[in-house]
Amino acid sequence: MENWNITADFILLGLFNHTGAHWFLFVLVLIVAFTSLVGNALMLLLILLDPRLHRPMYFLLSQLSLMDLMLISTIVPKMAVDYLTGRKFISPAGCGFQIFFFLTLGGGESFLLAAMSYDHYVAICHPLRYPVLMSWKVCLSMILGSWFLGAVDGLMQAAATLNFSFCSTHEIDHFFCEAPTLVRLACADTSVFEYVMYICCVLMLLIPMSLILISYSLILAAVLQMHSNEARRKAFATCSSHISVVGLFFGAAIFTYMRPKSYRSAKHDKFVSAFYTIFTPVLNPLIYSVRNSEVKGALRKCMDQCTALSLD
Repeated sequence: MENWNITADFILLGLFNHTGAHWFLFVLVLIVAFTSLVGNALMLLLILLDPRLHRPMYFLLSQLSLMDLMLISTIVPKMAVDYLTGRKFISPAGCGFQIFFFLTLGGGESFLLAAMSYDHYVAICHPLRYPVLMSWKVCLSMILGSWFLGAVDGLMQAAATLNFSFCSTHEIDHFFCEAPTLVRLACADTSVFEYVMYICCVLMLLIPMSLILISYSLILAAVLQMHSNEARRKAFATCSSHISVVGLFFGAAIFTYMRPKSYRSAKHDKFVSAFYTIFTPVLNPLIYSVRNSEVKGALRKCMDQCTALSLD
């Protein structure tokens, strides 16, 4: 197969065609994406403005909203412009940019969810030692560590993927540049890189998942020893939102990255990717706002203040 210049653009085939049904789905995706942007931006604003939310737990949650906000901004605008204009080209630099940010945000979020589970463990199992075990210094260290580990993974995979020589067929059957999809276009033998990439993905998923499982096993053991039904209810209420988000994130990620290669298809990969890059970010602020009384209280306070200002 003929090699082509590394500076040549890739072609993103996209998620939709131009049938009536796909136009409807495209508009639906835009509505969901816009709702996600508004929801996560509002969550960030509430945590910033309400003093009651100035605690490590909510600082971690603000980083989750920031990551979801950046993920939507990295993927959806390019997809929408390509679909509306018909210009589906993306430069190697643009492709590397998408791979880097996608993996940075995805990897960072997995470790951030592990940090949030530790926060819940300390709050429930060691409430009197919470200011020490979950100090602002510890919280900041976990957040910086999450961003750093995600960025290292993203940088390594983006650089290694774009280092391959690609063949004359440079159409990417996806709506954004994702490393596994791009590697399929390489002319060279990519088996070693794919194996290393698979190991990296497994580690980036299994290490945080193991930490989350350990945290919740300890939480469950502590809850079962509680004699007060009110204390049990409060503990489950504290964890339920986080467990829902963990299930959504890791379920989609495991389905995408830990399936055997023989079970993968471009069509399935695209729709699963659409779920965790577009639909999951809109669910996170909804889950936390519906199930968290303090967030709901901050939202009501903000709405009351806005109403009072509009009446003045």
